[in-house]
Amino acid sequence: MRTLYTAKTTYIALCTLALSMPALAESGEGGNNIFAGDIGNVLWTLVVFGLVLFVLGKYAWGPLLESLQAREDFIRESLETAKKDRDEAEGRLKQYDDKLTEARAEATAIVEEGRRDSEVLRQRIEEEAKVEAEKMIQRAKREINIAKETAVKELYGLSGTLATDIAARIVGRELKTEDHQRLIDDSISELERLGTN
Repeated sequence: MRTLYTAKTTYIALCTLALSMPALAESGEGGNNIFAGDIGNVLWTLVVFGLVLFVLGKYAWGPLLESLQAREDFIRESLETAKKDRDEAEGRLKQYDDKLTEARAEATAIVEEGRRDSEVLRQRIEEEAKVEAEKMIQRAKREINIAKETAVKELYGLSGTLATDIAARIVGRELKTEDHQRLIDDSISELERLGTN
């Protein structure tokens, strides 16, 4: 649009110059003035000049102005498209940033949940291990008590047998089985009574 305005201004300036030529020719001092001449030359010059302006306007300046206008429109459209594309790209970038932030938050939550789960699992394993250890200790204590009681009974039985053998030797006679068993039971009872005190 600006180029069209400049072309019209140039056309008007040239027309004004052509019309003022006769006046310039008369104001000159003579001989070597390019504007000096008769009115016919001026008219023919103006006619040729007008024809040149018309031909240039129709076949050169018109298409030139149209191509410049088309180029200007193309540049404007390209800038608008580029701005639109940039705005879309910024929007997508913001979406990607939002998604990335969301993904980071989810990853942090997953890691934190994993930590909590592992802590709960560790505590449960420790508690189960304590319970199992306590069961093993109680089982061992029972087995120790059973072994102790068995050993004590065997010791009492052996002590009774030895005491009976010694008593039989001392007395010089052999005891009957019933007497022998009664002496063993009495000895065991006596040792148990002494052991509990």
